[in-house]
Amino acid sequence: MKFRPVAFTWLRWPIVSVVMLLLSACASDIKPNPNDPWEGWNRGAQSFNDGLDDYLLRPIAKSYRFVTPGFVDMGVTNFMNNVEDILVVGNDLLQFKLGQFGMDSGRFVINTAFGLAGAVDIATYMGLPKHAEDFDQTLGTWGIPSGPYLVVPILGPSSPRGVVGIAGDIAANPINWVNPIVWPYTVGAVRIIDKRANLLSASSIIEQAAVDRYEFIRNAYLQDRNYKIHDGNIPLEDDIEQELNSEQVWQPATIIPKPDKK
Repeated sequence: MKFRPVAFTWLRWPIVSVVMLLLSACASDIKPNPNDPWEGWNRGAQSFNDGLDDYLLRPIAKSYRFVTPGFVDMGVTNFMNNVEDILVVGNDLLQFKLGQFGMDSGRFVINTAFGLAGAVDIATYMGLPKHAEDFDQTLGTWGIPSGPYLVVPILGPSSPRGVVGIAGDIAANPINWVNPIVWPYTVGAVRIIDKRANLLSASSIIEQAAVDRYEFIRNAYLQDRNYKIHDGNIPLEDDIEQELNSEQVWQPATIIPKPDKK
């Protein structure tokens, strides 16, 4: 039996979905947006993701939140964050953030050794907060352009560089190499459900506040990525552009809420 890297096995179905959606997007009559040249594709992919969320992820997340005690839910979140801290440490090093590398390494060691393998976040109370660093941010730090905004089936808002970053993070995640058959899918499914449960309140706000839900998510994603890649020190021209986009997102015009399907 041949061993296949789980990163490529796991991404096989999303890639097939991307190809199918691309073919349908080619026939779209949406006028190309110079700031979002793949808008036809992206709206189709987001519609697919919204349907998947409405009929599968959200109901599961609500059930998970209902039956899971708060301390267990927090423990699952902390454990998953602790595993991801391994990737954060690696990206700290690749970005030459040596001070943060030391802090995040200490955070991982403390939570693993004294926090029940990370189920209890002791390090935060010791002055070692969690940082968010991924391979997409590393590529951006190296000067690699993100490319146009891209919505990927299942994975959500991204970019060509972001897709490479996600693949790199999946391949580097140590859980994916413990058992390439069982662990990635089991732990990955738990992580997705846990994250979706943590975003239930945020998704309700988006659905009721956005004039155009697609534009809201696109602008929010691009602004968040730009902020993280520059560590909050956004160049002046990018800062001005973000302010303009932010005004467009939050403009109190006619609200078209997305119905909450139970």
